[in-house]
Amino acid sequence: MKARNSLLRLKAFQVKEKKRQLQQLQLMMDEFARMSGELMQQIAAEEKKSGITDPGHFAYSTFAKSARQRADNLAVSVADLREQRDKAEAELAEMEMDYERAAALEERDAAGRKRA
Repeated sequence: MKARNSLLRLKAFQVKEKKRQLQQLQLMMDEFARMSGELMQQIAAEEKKSGITDPGHFAYSTFAKSARQRADNLAVSVADLREQRDKAEAELAEMEMDYERAAALEERDAAGRKRA
């Protein structure tokens, strides 16, 4: 009986931890998207100031080039985080099912103990 109770607590902890990880992934994705948006605004302002919007132009702003590269890197990072989030969501669903099974077993055992 004690082993099942420990198992139930372990499963609950795993579910809680995975939810926390999902929240962290979402916060990071949101922060990267915000940073990327700010970079795009800075790029637009720099292009407006210089009058050159073609990144291939020889006189294109080096600041705008580097900011564009950082924004591209952030976009790649967000895509990677989305993959991690999708995987974590699948793992969470599996963990929740395991927790529900363990809880059902514990309930059944508790009901059996009450009858005895």
